[in-house]
Amino acid sequence: MRKSVFAVVVLTAICSALPARGQEGAAPFDADLQRLAEILGTLHYLRGICGANEGAKWRNEMQALVDAETPTGERRARMIAGFNRGYNGFQQTYRVCTPAANVAIRRYIEEGAKIARDLTARYAN
Repeated sequence: MRKSVFAVVVLTAICSALPARGQEGAAPFDADLQRLAEILGTLHYLRGICGANEGAKWRNEMQALVDAETPTGERRARMIAGFNRGYNGFQQTYRVCTPAANVAIRRYIEEGAKIARDLTARYAN
């Protein structure tokens, strides 16, 4: 659970640390943001079925990421599609919480935290 709280703190930090981009051009970190969006979608689904009682926590983290990045057009659509891909992919695989789902949660939290740390280290002011 401590890693989960750490991941949220790191994700919140990245949301405020990345430079806002209102332009349509691709950012050098777009692939990482899309992967992070997919991880957030996955966590939104898996944490829900595994009884974490977090409500919309991971969806709200995604919204904070979108709000901080302010993508438009295709960039915004790709980020949202990533979130939905993560959510829908695991929705088709897991109907109930299993030990494998808990392992996936831990791995995705670790991967998301690593992406957030790397992006913050590379692009934060």
